[in-house]
Amino acid sequence: MIIVTRLNEKPLTISSELIESIEDVPDTVITMTTGRKIIVQETIDEVIDKVIEYKQKIFSGVVVNPPKHDI
Repeated sequence: MIIVTRLNEKPLTISSELIESIEDVPDTVITMTTGRKIIVQETIDEVIDKVIEYKQKIFSGVVVNPPKHDI
């Protein structure tokens, strides 16, 4: 989940997994996989940075090859 800012200054938390596209026309418009369009204050690059930061947090604790335990 990432937090973006609507044009009315209200924060909105959205699922980064549901972002289909981001356009700059001239405001930043995030189109979700559901078809919903959200206009935000952040630039495209800021939204992308938020998504990357979120995914880094999620995957930072992932162990690719966990140790094997004898049972």
